[in-house]
Amino acid sequence: MAQFLVELARADLSPATVRGYRYDLRHFLRWHHGVTGAAFTPQGLAEYDLIAYRQEMIAAGRRPAAINRRLEALRRLGRWAHGTGALAADVVRNIRPVRTVRNRRPAGLTDREVHALLGAAGASRHGLASRNYALVQLMVQTGIRVGEVAALQVADVTINERSGSVRIRQGKGIKAREVPLNATARRGLRTYLDIRPAAARTEPLFRSTRAEAMPVRSIQAVIAGLARRARLKRIPVSAHTLRHTFALGYLRDNPGKLVELAGLLGHESLDTTAIYTRPSSDDLAADLERSHLNVDP
Repeated sequence: MAQFLVELARADLSPATVRGYRYDLRHFLRWHHGVTGAAFTPQGLAEYDLIAYRQEMIAAGRRPAAINRRLEALRRLGRWAHGTGALAADVVRNIRPVRTVRNRRPAGLTDREVHALLGAAGASRHGLASRNYALVQLMVQTGIRVGEVAALQVADVTINERSGSVRIRQGKGIKAREVPLNATARRGLRTYLDIRPAAARTEPLFRSTRAEAMPVRSIQAVIAGLARRARLKRIPVSAHTLRHTFALGYLRDNPGKLVELAGLLGHESLDTTAIYTRPSSDDLAADLERSHLNVDP
């Protein structure tokens, strides 16, 4: 397993993806040990074990996306083990993913909810108000991934009087891109950077209270904590919710500009971006209310 993780690190994958595969494989190892009581070896990987693992996750009510992500980690392990000769056959290849149904678009925050979240960020204690405010503004105004935020350095942000941008050096698939900063995001970042006038260009953009780079989990915890303080209960609020909020707001203000949105979000396929054009639950409910079949006797 250690050799496989080394190979993953050498592959053209983002650090966040490698961490995710490592986490998912550890989940499988714990399950395997709990069922068999034996130490796992790639040579012992059997199709019936994988089917049982898949079915147990389904029975436990795991989301299809989470199940399929864990199965994909095992597929990579199977391909690697087969390629090295540790497995006589790639037994993972034929394990079917769980079917997902995504006929509704992701949920985002309303303008009122965004303002409430920013209010909570601006009221943060212990000298963290400007950092948290800039963090929320950056994520909701650009839609960049939480892992990309964690990797930012001071040098990655360019702020001019009438323009600005943030450079993503380690996007998904190790692909770099540049995302413009609007006036709102520039103001939030400028206020935050003004309290760090001596910051070196290679310093992390967002630092913890220990003056270290904020890891992904810390950023997620900050967003979740701010959502609780803002009393946002309509939908679960996470760092990814801010990405959805940006995408939905962009298409609302720029109808039909899927190609441009895909570029901003770092999507390789327009099919991925197209989920934001699907009807929401509210849209479907409104359509049914207007239906000619919806009449009283």
